[in-house]
This record gives sequence, C-alpha cells and structure tokens, in this order.
Amino acid sequence: MIIEIDKLNLYYGDFHALKNVNLSIPERSVTAFIGPSGCGKSTLLRTLNRMNDTIPGVRIEGDVTIQGRNIYASETEVEVLRKRVGMVFQQPNPFPKSIYDNVAYGPKLHGRMKKAELDELVERSLRAASLWNEVKDVLKKSAWSLSGGQQQRLCIARALAVEPDILLMDESTSALDPISTTKIEELTRELSKKYTIVMVTHNMHQAARISDRTVFFLNGEVVEAADTQTLFSSPVDQRTEDYISGRFG
Repeated sequence: MIIEIDKLNLYYGDFHALKNVNLSIPERSVTAFIGPSGCGKSTLLRTLNRMNDTIPGVRIEGDVTIQGRNIYASETEVEVLRKRVGMVFQQPNPFPKSIYDNVAYGPKLHGRMKKAELDELVERSLRAASLWNEVKDVLKKSAWSLSGGQQQRLCIARALAVEPDILLMDESTSALDPISTTKIEELTRELSKKYTIVMVTHNMHQAARISDRTVFFLNGEVVEAADTQTLFSSPVDQRTEDYISGRFG
C-alpha cells in the first residue's frame, strides 16, 4: 500500500471533522471516496498533501504515511510533499499564462531545465493528459481561451509535469459537460497504470465506472472500504446499502 492512514482525527476548532480514520490505499489504482455532502471526503483528501494546513484552527492527530514516511512529521518539507502528491480541483484553475507556461510553471519552480528539456516535458505532460493534439499549434495562447474540459485536462497536465507519484482529484468533473466528463474518466483510467489516483466524487455511477476501490464516508467516519464491485453489489454495512440505493444522501 502506498498510503496508510492510522487513527486519524481532524478538528476544525471544536468541530470533529474526521473520526478515527483507518485506511490503506493501493498503488497504481483508482480509489474513490463517496458519501453525502459534508461527510469528510474532501477533508481527508486534503490531508494527503497537507492542504488543510492552510486553514486556521485545524488540529490533526494520528498518522498519514506515504511510501512509509509520516507526512506530518516535523522534518517533512511540504513543498516536496506537494510535488509528489499533485492535486486537481473541482473548478478548472489554469494560471493567467499561456498553455505552455501553465505546464512549465512547476518544473521551472523546482529546478533549472534547458529549453529543449522543458519543451519535451511540456509535450509529454500534455500527451499524458490527452490534450497535446488539440493545443500543439496554439501553445502560446492563453490557457483561458480553452474550453472548460480542456482547461481541466490542462490542470491535470500541469500536475503531471512535476512527475508526482499520487494524483488527488477533488470532484474534478463536477463542473464539466458529459462529453468532457467522459474524456476525464477515460484519462483517469489510463493514468492509473502509472499513478496512484485518489478521487472524491458525488457521482456514484462515476465511482462504479472508473474506480478499483471505493470508500464510503458518513459523518466523518469511514463506514466501509472495499473493491468497487464488491461494495456496490454486496455492501456489508446497512448504511452503505441505504446510501447507494438512494435512501439518503
């Protein structure tokens, strides 16, 4: 397992948002977090690259290890962690720069590269995000000139350009049309051959379509985690059965 979460509790001030979470996430696979709004899915996702550190009043107890290293240890360099654990958000958020400069931004930040090396990395990242053929002739145009679905794939390319091990996707298709959503889903499956992908989704059909493993959250707790086919076809916990059958949520 590439990620191990052990006895994790997270508080926003006095509010107990995550309660004794124990979870293992396998390498090179898609793990989906499902559950009703406010149940802790995105909060847990953000603990995996320490995005919650930016929120005042957050307190975390327990351990999160990635490849055997506790990411909340005092010696952890958060910038290095976020290079290894990339993130794609709900709304496409390209920088107000060219398509090329969006993808090149991270590699430039993390070290000097020759122009030819950078060109090759930008092309490789855009190809990995299934966007190269659509933008190869307009790399100097503003990223904001792209459609919403293209912008989201550009954000994926930007995340891949720093060569992470893990990609976090926080409802990354919820703002997109059905055709763009299908492209991102197909891309996610393809990327899981090389990367570990952890995604939050409100769309249970999406979780069933593209994830290998599904985790059901309720009121800050992990109710059930299993192979996706097993969880949807024969859940162990009645609360999981009630949620996936539409009785609440």
